[in-house]
Amino acid sequence: MSRHFQRLWTPWRMAYILSNKKEDERDRGCIFCAKLTSDRDAENYVVWRGVHCAIMLNLYPYNNGHLMVIPYAHVPSLEDLPIEVQAEMIATASKGLNLLRKAMQPHGFNIGINIGRAAGAGIESHVHIHVVPRWEGDTNFMPILAETRVIPQWLDETYAHLTAILKSENSEA
Repeated sequence: MSRHFQRLWTPWRMAYILSNKKEDERDRGCIFCAKLTSDRDAENYVVWRGVHCAIMLNLYPYNNGHLMVIPYAHVPSLEDLPIEVQAEMIATASKGLNLLRKAMQPHGFNIGINIGRAAGAGIESHVHIHVVPRWEGDTNFMPILAETRVIPQWLDETYAHLTAILKSENSEA
């Protein structure tokens, strides 16, 4: 009797799995700075740009639609930023909430800033705000048992959906 197993394909995780997580950020440069100074927003999943910060999709999301609000200034902590940049970051996080509500109708959100490695910062030299949409029942056994997150939509599709909503809003204004 043969057993049939369900397979969950998560090909976007391979780059993360194979990456050298111990590589010093100073040796490779800041990934946020590189993406924010590039003119390839679609390729880098930069959804929106403001005066002092931008909204970018997380390449290794906790959930579908996981956004980050990233200041253009390369600083490790919120208090290192001028008050006008801090204010724009909060306003931009609010813009991200509004965008995700329209695009994905989540039941709630997790919003956070991880400052320092001990607090979970993956890129500790460049502060950023995480905006993670949540749905009732979106937590399951996969992250616990298999160290795998189930994301139901490709980043390219999420990016296209979010930017289409922004374009629609801009054309109505």
